[in-house]
Amino acid sequence: MLTTRTSRRTTRWLVGISAAALTFLLAPVSPVQAAPGDPIPVPSSNGLSDKGVGAISDADKDFVIKVRLAGLWEIPAGNMAVEKSNDQRVVKIGQSIAAQHVVLDKLDREVAKKLNIDLPSKPNDDQQFWLQEMKDANATTFDQIFIDRLRAAHGKIFPAIATIRSTTRNDSVRKLAQEANQFVMTHMTLLESSNIVDYAALPTAPAPANPGSGPVPVDGQMLAAASSSGGIPGVSTTVILLVLAAALVAGVITSMRIFRAR
Repeated sequence: MLTTRTSRRTTRWLVGISAAALTFLLAPVSPVQAAPGDPIPVPSSNGLSDKGVGAISDADKDFVIKVRLAGLWEIPAGNMAVEKSNDQRVVKIGQSIAAQHVVLDKLDREVAKKLNIDLPSKPNDDQQFWLQEMKDANATTFDQIFIDRLRAAHGKIFPAIATIRSTTRNDSVRKLAQEANQFVMTHMTLLESSNIVDYAALPTAPAPANPGSGPVPVDGQMLAAASSSGGIPGVSTTVILLVLAAALVAGVITSMRIFRAR
């Protein structure tokens, strides 16, 4: 009698464990969400070479120059935010952006020197106009002008960075694009934390050339790379999970038969 009860309890225990395991295996995978107040994650660029090796395109040169131009006007703009704004959020945002652009500008100048790229020494005409706007603004109008001009500028450079990061053949430009992307994403987040970004004034994204064909063009080379990156080539994650689940169930059934026989 005691043996029968023990066998039943063991059977129930095995069934419960198998059910929990099956639920875990077949549950959809969700991305990890950052908790409120967590610092902005900045992926490291360590591991990327920086020897100046690889062909340099005109787009690469233009990118290095644009990174320099960004620092030439955003550093004084950030400093003005510290001096003119009465909102401590905007003061902190300006302080952070100015300080971070000092670091990014140093990285950019090192790459330019390595690749013999001539850099400008003053902001371009548009940037000088934006800086003048901020100088002329009073404490009431400054914050909106500062936040909107910088957010719009970061929105324009963001896709340009992605293009260079994915296409450049030069390792130093690639590393700089990786680093610039981290800074720009951080700055966009900081600017938006002010809660005064005029999103309605942002430019509208161009309509897709082939609606419904996917977010990016896919060719045979990309498909081959995707199918061979990790896991078992040609076998989907769902199939692997189902095989594991079946093996687990088979193991549970075998264990139940052994306990019953005893």
